[in-house]
Amino acid sequence: MSFSKLGLSEAIVRAVTEFGYTTPTPIQSQSIPAVLAGGDLLAGAQTGTGKTAGFTLPILHRLSSNESGTAQTSKTSRRPIRALILAPTRELAAQVEENVRIYAKYLKLNSAVIFGGVGIHPQIKLLAHGVDILVATPGRLLDHIQQGTVKLDKIEILVLDEADRMLDMGFIRDIRKVLAVLPKKRQNLLFSATFSDEIKALADGLLNSPAMIEVARRNSTVEVITQLVHPVDRNRKHPMLTHLIKTNRWQQVLVFTRTKHGANKLVEQLGKDGISAMAIHGNKSQSARTKALSEFKDGKLQVLAATDIAARGIDIEQLPHVVNYDLPNVPEDYVHRIGRTGRAGATGEAVSLVCVDEHQMLKDIEKLIKQTLPREIIPGFEPDLNAKPQPIQLRSGNGGGRQQPRAQNPGAGKPAAQTAKPHGGAPAPASGRRFASRSPKMQPGGARGR
Repeated sequence: MSFSKLGLSEAIVRAVTEFGYTTPTPIQSQSIPAVLAGGDLLAGAQTGTGKTAGFTLPILHRLSSNESGTAQTSKTSRRPIRALILAPTRELAAQVEENVRIYAKYLKLNSAVIFGGVGIHPQIKLLAHGVDILVATPGRLLDHIQQGTVKLDKIEILVLDEADRMLDMGFIRDIRKVLAVLPKKRQNLLFSATFSDEIKALADGLLNSPAMIEVARRNSTVEVITQLVHPVDRNRKHPMLTHLIKTNRWQQVLVFTRTKHGANKLVEQLGKDGISAMAIHGNKSQSARTKALSEFKDGKLQVLAATDIAARGIDIEQLPHVVNYDLPNVPEDYVHRIGRTGRAGATGEAVSLVCVDEHQMLKDIEKLIKQTLPREIIPGFEPDLNAKPQPIQLRSGNGGGRQQPRAQNPGAGKPAAQTAKPHGGAPAPASGRRFASRSPKMQPGGARGR
């Protein structure tokens, strides 16, 4: 099946084709017709499946078909915001808006992205000019709502992207405040990688007789990813990671740590071992995050150490290895983490270094994904079978740790926020690849929307 057979306009198909894609992914072939039909949608799709195009392409088609009767003569003319896309993190919001601009290359529609952590005044100026599609994180959007610098009374389509992560990060109150100022009559699209009771409750209150799509088993992990657990003592994780990188000659590894301090410490330790590494988390400046992600994508950097929130939305093409240096506090985050590899049908490897403190976390993850992960003890790193578990150092709002037993519920970590981004030209086309939406020039950043 081709994009032209999904009911999209010639202008949109042309932009997508020039970008180098011709064959829709499963989520796209199912969600595009559903969104074009005009009804609400509940979609279960993991990262790397091309879900962004699954909603942005039909949104562009619907808006460009001028269903509202608001004719536009150019991309710079004044217009009300007609589509609102809410995303949990700066990275994901920037990535989504980048893709919107690429796909809208031949349309008289424009877009903007807003998030916190940067000055609000350039965003106010941008919004005053008017945009058709606004991508935002909840916190910064609420700032604009409270200051009266954004008008959402003409919204026709609302998208909650990665809704599960937004709930994990404590955004439910912000989301409800945003919903309260939107027109009652609108199309609602909810995308989530996992389906918890909270997600189902949100969907029940938000969606009206939705179409339902799932392209992966509920709360499952992608089959193309090889998953492996290496038992190890807590104080031997760093030397084991160095051993794995050097022995296996890994050239590009995304490593997840539990805290910002842990990421910084690991980068310092790996540097002493002759392994190039940088950290990306909420305490890093935007320029530092941009530099780290750019060098990692270009292959100049061997290891990128990241916290969960900072890495959300990072889309690195053909990333071969993901390492859970620390297991996540929330089992669903494991699915999100390993979804950084094995994207768009490619294969990948996810390795977890698990000490005695994390045994319960591992059990919770295996219960969620409904499979027992294979264990492999590395010679020379055999764990002490008599070691006693210690309390896990959990991240707190300012990036420091706090001693307490393993949390059963996700904390609502404090985000670093988001910004408006001017339009730019589409990149040079790639060729002969299945279509999974990604951002070739994504600006990395902090986490939540405030």
